[in-house]
Amino acid sequence: MATLEELRVQLDEIDDQIAGLYQRRMDVCEQVGEYKVKAGRKVYDKQREKEKLADVASKVTGDFNKKGIQQVYEQLMSMSRKLQYRQLVEAGALGRLPFIRVDSLEAENARVVFQGTEGAYSQAAMQQYFGKNVNNFHVRTFREAMEAIEEGSADYAVLPIENSTAGPVNEMYDLLDEFENFIVAETILPIVHTLAGLPGTKLSDIRTVYSKTEALMQTSRFLDDHSNWQKISVVNTAIAAKKVLEDQDRTQAAVCSAYAAEAHGLSVLVDKINDEPDNSTRFIVVTNQKIFLKNASKISIRFEVPHTSGSLYGILSHFIYNDLNMTKIESRPVEGKNWEYCFFVDFEGNLEDPAVKNAIRGLREEARNLKILGNY
Repeated sequence: MATLEELRVQLDEIDDQIAGLYQRRMDVCEQVGEYKVKAGRKVYDKQREKEKLADVASKVTGDFNKKGIQQVYEQLMSMSRKLQYRQLVEAGALGRLPFIRVDSLEAENARVVFQGTEGAYSQAAMQQYFGKNVNNFHVRTFREAMEAIEEGSADYAVLPIENSTAGPVNEMYDLLDEFENFIVAETILPIVHTLAGLPGTKLSDIRTVYSKTEALMQTSRFLDDHSNWQKISVVNTAIAAKKVLEDQDRTQAAVCSAYAAEAHGLSVLVDKINDEPDNSTRFIVVTNQKIFLKNASKISIRFEVPHTSGSLYGILSHFIYNDLNMTKIESRPVEGKNWEYCFFVDFEGNLEDPAVKNAIRGLREEARNLKILGNY
């Protein structure tokens, strides 16, 4: 029986042959890519790859080896495609992306919409990005804000998309999918919740606390210490503050920001009641124009993948191959397709970067319904 060292020598000899054959294969793939560029042929030939996988599986014995050789060839063909996508990009065959680069947002005369009412965190985020003197108005729902910019009654909308403790705002992902609106900027707002009530209110007076569901979740430790309080969810924290003011009932209080409490004439009864002291919300700035700032460094996309084993892995390999750092991935159900999902991915880059162009070319060919949500 051969020793381990002797077996390793045999493996090294085989690996040298495999490496040489891999180089030969990629040289031929490069020629295939050159042909496809000149002939205007698509890179991804699903039927050809399916036939190839069946063919190589027939040349080995045993289920383990059949599955293994198919995985090897899936990777070989994936590398071939990526090489060809790069060739297409270098040849200028990507096609012009439907986004226009701008030096800055036209904010001076812009009209901005936010969801909620006076004192909402969204209003604070809007002022943080656009300044306190920006021309603005508010609407009741996220959908109304998206409709306002789609129809042109507002130039920009400032909307929450993710909280550091409560997670993603799923409705926003659904609306970004539904509307032809695009992300052009983001701003991160620290979220500091307070308990606010009518001036002169004592903690012993309180029986009911109003706030947004997420805010109630984010202050659950404090609220659980007062188990006799009834907790009622409303649309947002500013509306909770407004209700307490309008009802003029000392048994009511609101979980809201100090900003909202001041806007509605309430007193802060207890400050900083967050469970997590570093709580913050990421807000996106959305418009109906396909534009991106020249210094944009993050891209958001949406796509679907075939409901087959390994399909998501194959799509994500485009980020790995192009050295693009993926910072976030979320999934949402596809409407009308039970147990199928679309994916929302954030990754670092600019639409003018060659690596980004290369990745998008591959994603367009291999993913379903790819949509660029914005570069910001």
